[in-house]
Amino acid sequence: MQRFRFTLLAICLLLAYLGWTDLSLFLRNRVPANVSIEALASGKIPREWLHVTGGFQDLDEAISTSGSVEIEAFLVPLKATPEERPFHVIVETRNPEILSLLTTYHLTLDSPAAQAAFKKDHAGEFQGRRDVTGLIATGLVANGNRDKLLQLTRQVGMDVAPDVIFLSEGKTPPTWRGFLFLALALAGVAKFVQLGRKPKPSSGPEA
Repeated sequence: MQRFRFTLLAICLLLAYLGWTDLSLFLRNRVPANVSIEALASGKIPREWLHVTGGFQDLDEAISTSGSVEIEAFLVPLKATPEERPFHVIVETRNPEILSLLTTYHLTLDSPAAQAAFKKDHAGEFQGRRDVTGLIATGLVANGNRDKLLQLTRQVGMDVAPDVIFLSEGKTPPTWRGFLFLALALAGVAKFVQLGRKPKPSSGPEA
């Protein structure tokens, strides 16, 4: 019983940590903060939920996050200038238009000539200006995910800066998850306390 109680307490502490992390993220980010691509690339991050303006997307350098035919998302450099090297901001995007464009370019077109013609017709999308709204995730899980994405970019030879920033397009701060985790943690602590109470000794039968 004692082992179960302390296992329950450990779970409650983890839920409380996750809940507070989500709740504080939500409270700091009620609306996305506007930031220029130049400021973001230099490390000036006002908050986690951002609307990044003035960037040039580089679809020529985009890579799939899945490494298979089942494409779910792309990592796309977002640059302060068309010539920027190395890349300081990478956008993880599931934008349907970008997924369709890159899937067609890489998987449907069967010759370099067809790809060159396609890219010419869509030059404004492959190397155009684009504002992006998304979330820079924080915390232990986010750091692990960042390490995986950084490893992926280096494996394929993408020229990324050591302090590269990964921005998840379309992602927003969790709204209710933090409250839910905290409520579960409190309920678990109450159960922990209840299980620790010694039962009152029963009185014997009256003579």
